[in-house]
Amino acid sequence: MANVLARLMPRDQSFFAMFTQVTENIQQGAQALADLFDNYEHIVSQAGRIKEIEHRGDQLTHEIITKLNQTFITPFDREDIHQLTTKLDDILDLIDAVTTRLIIYRVSKPRPGAAELADVLVKATAEVHAAVSRLEKHDGIMDNLIEINRLENAGDAAVRAAIARLFDEEKDPFEVIKWKEILEVLETATDKCEDVANVIETVVLKSA
Repeated sequence: MANVLARLMPRDQSFFAMFTQVTENIQQGAQALADLFDNYEHIVSQAGRIKEIEHRGDQLTHEIITKLNQTFITPFDREDIHQLTTKLDDILDLIDAVTTRLIIYRVSKPRPGAAELADVLVKATAEVHAAVSRLEKHDGIMDNLIEINRLENAGDAAVRAAIARLFDEEKDPFEVIKWKEILEVLETATDKCEDVANVIETVVLKSA
């Protein structure tokens, strides 16, 4: 009987628009981080802008979770909605974590490799946004998921090269410790984009 009711009652499609809002906000955060590394002059105000974007992300996440708890018929599995929401939030949390470390560690200038990793993240978040925008109909979505995976691999290669260069060139052990962590947090943000892609692929396969 419950299955019959589920088929007859309309599904709440507004989740798709809400997820699109989330990914647009994530894109803004990734671009703000890339801009910070490209023009490293007003770090406190730039980090404050990213913090505002992260707070907006928290608000959107809360709205989706609240709606999930209040909605009887969801457009896809409740567990997958929750997973997608939290994985998306992780990306923005890590973007904010990078700028927090830049301030706490009193970084005076960015290391080589940081801007490259930030650019990879910008591209990955653009693909995440494109995939989420196609989530309702799935047309062409696998192309976005494949590209996210490729960019995650590119991020892995970039962080390995940046850390190798760090150990070759930096003589101050404290700088090595600080920048190794910053670079790894940056790369982990791209890893989280792949986590999002994996959730989306699960949703697509379940509905096939």
